[in-house]
Amino acid sequence: MQPAVRQAVEIPVIETERLRLRGYRMEDFRPCAQMWGDAVVTRYITGKPLTSEETWTKMLRNAGMWLVLGYGFWVLEEKATGEFVGELGFADFQRIIEPSIEGIPEMGWVLMQHAHGKGYATEATRAALEWGDKNFGEARIVCLIQPGNEASFRVADKLGFREWTATTYKEHEVIMLKRERGNSP
Repeated sequence: MQPAVRQAVEIPVIETERLRLRGYRMEDFRPCAQMWGDAVVTRYITGKPLTSEETWTKMLRNAGMWLVLGYGFWVLEEKATGEFVGELGFADFQRIIEPSIEGIPEMGWVLMQHAHGKGYATEATRAALEWGDKNFGEARIVCLIQPGNEASFRVADKLGFREWTATTYKEHEVIMLKRERGNSP
């Protein structure tokens, strides 16, 4: 049985032509675990599928950022069906990485395998960046993408992210990209 005590957090709902970006719900756990357990989906993110326990921790962390930071990740759902198709948003993961990105909002996105190639990542990320531009002011936004993840590089490029530097994070080579307000397409 779930405890009845909850602290209210206002997570904005954003709608695009085909998608709804909304806060997490308990019923998102199963499709979220399916997505993070898919080796194709995780190949360029974690390098391996996640267990349901790891997914649960990730889901709670992503949702909890709203309470602590005032921003976080949204669930992506198809408006027509209500189906979970992925997650995206902004984070401060407190990464131990050089150069430091402490205090810089980091954008990330991940979609269910069956949602790849439909333009959902670009559509949703564009909407989230519009929200970010209103709420972060002139702040730079960064993202990290592993070499070989050409689909994510295409999304980042369409939305004004430009390569900043190559670095290593948890023994994986990553390309750090940045988006300045002036880079907005």
